[in-house]
Amino acid sequence: MKAMILAAGMGRRMLPLTQDTPKPLLKVAGQSLLEHHIVNLKTAGITELVINAAYLADQIVDFCGDGSRWGLNIHVSVESEPLETAGGIIKALPVLGDSPFLVVNGDIWCPYPFERLINAAPRATDAHLVLVPNPPHHADGDFSLEHGCLLPKGQISFTFSGIAVYRPQFFLGLSPVKQPLKPLLDAAITASQVSGEVHVGPWVDVGTPERLQAVDEACRTAW
Repeated sequence: MKAMILAAGMGRRMLPLTQDTPKPLLKVAGQSLLEHHIVNLKTAGITELVINAAYLADQIVDFCGDGSRWGLNIHVSVESEPLETAGGIIKALPVLGDSPFLVVNGDIWCPYPFERLINAAPRATDAHLVLVPNPPHHADGDFSLEHGCLLPKGQISFTFSGIAVYRPQFFLGLSPVKQPLKPLLDAAITASQVSGEVHVGPWVDVGTPERLQAVDEACRTAW
């Protein structure tokens, strides 16, 4: 299985930390968020990665190289402007190939065991999402889950972690233009084409300097 790390956004809420540094290259316990994912994906047995880049893309390109320093093959998909989540994935589809592929947001910190997703690649659905309990800053959640099938947000909801597996068919017929992922997911959920699971381990959406500091401190102590 191939994997894609989404690393194209600017991270405006992280300013001034992202003034001269792409958000995925910010560090937690001495390791960048991007390398955290690269190492975890390699540990799971994934050897071919696609990483998209737009804001300060040269830094992402220079950091990744061809992936050889991790023993991986890395292709950096450079976008002239950020294409948002769906657009970035669609642009990378020719490199990702015809089989299901894993996608992880570059601005989260989560020691998720990716080998679990490799073994749970969607067969009966077009996408499989990892959900987490709702954090304080997103208390209403995104979706509900019933018998492993995602449903529109209900009374009991969970937050999308930014980790998922997609079949290429999920993006069939779509052009690589700027577009978000949420409308595609909503349509697929209505068609009962999205499965899911809940991860209850550590997970942080590193969206503010305060959250970055908190996860850094936690990694240096409890985690």
